[in-house]
Amino acid sequence: MIQKQQSMIFSPFMAIYDLVIPKDNLLRKINELIDFSFLYDELKDKYCLDNGRNAIDPIRMFKYLLLKSIYDLSDVDVVERSKYDMSFKYFLQMAPEESVIESSSLTKFRKLRLKDIDLLDMLINKTVEIAIEKGIIKSKAIIVDATHTKARYNQKSPKEILMDHSKKLRKVVYTLDETMKNKFPAKNATNVLEDEIDYCQKLIDVIEKEGSISEYPKVKEQVNRLKEVVADDIEPLPISEDQDAKVGHKSADSSFFGYKTHIAMSEERLITAATITTGEKNDGKQLQTLVEKSVAAGMEIETVIGDTAYSEKGNIEYSQENDIKLVAKLNPSVTQGNRKKEDEFEFNKDAGMYVCKAGHMAIRKARQGKKGVGKNQKNTYYFDIERCKRCSFKEGCYKEGAKSKSYSVSIKSNEHVEQEKFQESEYFKEKSKERYKIEAKNSELKHRHGYDVASSSGLIGMELQGAMAIFTVNLKRILKLMG
Repeated sequence: MIQKQQSMIFSPFMAIYDLVIPKDNLLRKINELIDFSFLYDELKDKYCLDNGRNAIDPIRMFKYLLLKSIYDLSDVDVVERSKYDMSFKYFLQMAPEESVIESSSLTKFRKLRLKDIDLLDMLINKTVEIAIEKGIIKSKAIIVDATHTKARYNQKSPKEILMDHSKKLRKVVYTLDETMKNKFPAKNATNVLEDEIDYCQKLIDVIEKEGSISEYPKVKEQVNRLKEVVADDIEPLPISEDQDAKVGHKSADSSFFGYKTHIAMSEERLITAATITTGEKNDGKQLQTLVEKSVAAGMEIETVIGDTAYSEKGNIEYSQENDIKLVAKLNPSVTQGNRKKEDEFEFNKDAGMYVCKAGHMAIRKARQGKKGVGKNQKNTYYFDIERCKRCSFKEGCYKEGAKSKSYSVSIKSNEHVEQEKFQESEYFKEKSKERYKIEAKNSELKHRHGYDVASSSGLIGMELQGAMAIFTVNLKRILKLMG
């Protein structure tokens, strides 16, 4: 077993932790709450047990990543802090005098040990299991929603990415000492990526030689972030900024480039399931997956609470088939009616418009039919014809020579009649008031745990970030409810 590879450390200083780490310290409480040995079983196939030198304990490596998520730190900064922060050493199960790992080991651990492991579901299921054992989850309802995360590289060229990071570093230095301008190397004037990398390295070298400046925490932080971009992403930089990220829409006239995390949460504010997609994906299409994942984690579900994005016909039918109450207000535009190929156009509830499979949003809509007669009315959505002419998906969608491209949907369908009646019930109105809780959870993920921007490129990296962030907020929530 992996743990047998580890050598036990006996230190005469271990008792110091009892003196300096308070009983109410967050990291002490997490250590007492969860037995991390479950990771050995999950990672055993990623290690060679009978050849080569001993590996660093995977629990310690995992805890380093957890600390990164809890405190929103870079690889270099989390390792640096573990040198002197006794609560970090205690959490990592280190002897006080023990030396720390190399920060580059974290990159290898992410790429080699966590590859092909369904870490997101595994960690969520573990926290739900703990919450059920502690009697924390008592509700039989989940709240569903999606939150967006901007891509780390945000549709910029590799050179622009490096320029942005070096600019932030210079700006921080200038607030401390403007005379440093005279010591910095001349800015790169070419469009060659290698020249920009070389400039960034020279900039780092100059700052690190200036002891008085380089020791400031805010300077250190920016230096480490620039180092991480150059070192960790030196290979993908020349190819692409982020191949997986896609454009999504937050409203009719605002968009983002990145990913979506679709979340299910109990009424006790414990995340019970999550799935991560590219930014253009429709929220409502993930409902069935979130329900099934929550059930697999141990939840008993009688009610699902969501916004209008989840009230589409397919979700109503699924809820009825599984005896689930769907507390999601109807939006007439969500109804697909008998329209064929409905998956090719998806409704974006934030913008109130349909989006085609190429990710282009309708530019306007118009209502047709007799007023007041629901079954005869339709909403017609018009797309930018110039985009349609150049679209790579135009075959079978756009007719050559057409002067307009539109998509029409029925405002009402028979499938919504029962849902419309349920919408007027007291139960529906009361449960609808619970939806605000998931907005607060999304805000916590973004503003306290760095989930507003992806920490690396690619969907796999985003899933790892999501797994650690959600694991963190769930552990914190369990501790709060227990307290």
